[in-house]
Amino acid sequence: MTDLTNTVAIITGGAQGMGAATSRLLHARGARVVVADIADAAGETLVEELGDRAVFSHLDVADEDQWRTTLDRTIDAYGGVNALVNNAGINYFCGVEDIDAGKARRLLDINVLGAILGVKTVVPQIRVAGSGSIVNISSLDGLRAVNGMSAYVASKWALRGLTKAQAYELGPSIRVNSVHPGGIDTALGNPMGQSGAGLNQSYSRVPLRRIGEPAEVAEVTAFLVSDAASYVTAAEIAVDGGWSAGHYHVGLPGGPSAG
Repeated sequence: MTDLTNTVAIITGGAQGMGAATSRLLHARGARVVVADIADAAGETLVEELGDRAVFSHLDVADEDQWRTTLDRTIDAYGGVNALVNNAGINYFCGVEDIDAGKARRLLDINVLGAILGVKTVVPQIRVAGSGSIVNISSLDGLRAVNGMSAYVASKWALRGLTKAQAYELGPSIRVNSVHPGGIDTALGNPMGQSGAGLNQSYSRVPLRRIGEPAEVAEVTAFLVSDAASYVTAAEIAVDGGWSAGHYHVGLPGGPSAG
C-alpha cells in the first residue's frame, strides 16, 4: 500500500466519479487533499465525509483566476503542494460535420487548457516543495479513436502529448504521467445507470470482460503520485481491462463465443 503521508494533492473534478474516488483514496493513504470542482454541494459533502486533511475549492479549470484562488486555498490550508491530479473533463457526442464550435471550444478549454493552466499555476509551488508528481487523466480514447466523439478524442490525445512534453520540461524533480481509463462505472461511463449482467454485456470483447470501477483508476493514480513510482515519468498507463490491446476474433481460441 502506498504511503502518502507527506503528500499535499489538488484533485480537479475531485468531487465526482473518478475524481471523488481519487480524493478518497489519496486521503485514506494519508494525503492532505484539496477537492477542486465546480460542483460545490458535492465537494462540500465529500470533504465533510473525509474530515481532517480535506478542503474544498470551487474551480472551473478553464479560469486562470480560479486556479490562483485554489492554489492560495491550498497554501493557506497546508503550507504548500507537491501533487496535482488533472482529472476534470467533459465529453461531447457529435458527428464531425455537425460540431458546434462553442461546445468544442468549451471541451478543449476544460480537457486541455485546464491541465495547462493547472501545471502553470501549481508547478512553482511544487518546485518550492523540492519534488512532486503530476498525473493527467486522459482516456482509452487518447490511445485510439472512436466515431461520434472527435473533439473528445482530440482532447485526450492532446493531453497524452502534453504529458510527455511536461515530463521533459519539468524533470528531473517533477514527474508527469498520464492515465488512460477505459469504460468506468461513472455517470460518464455508464450514463444509463445499468447494473449486473446487463452492465457488462457490452464488455464481452474486453479481456477482463467487465466495466472498471473508479477506485481501480484511483489506485493507479495513487501509485504514480507516490514515491513508489520514483522512476516513472512520461508514461501512459492504460486502466482499461485490456481494451486498448486489440480485439477478439470470435470463434478462434481464447475468444468469446459467437453467441
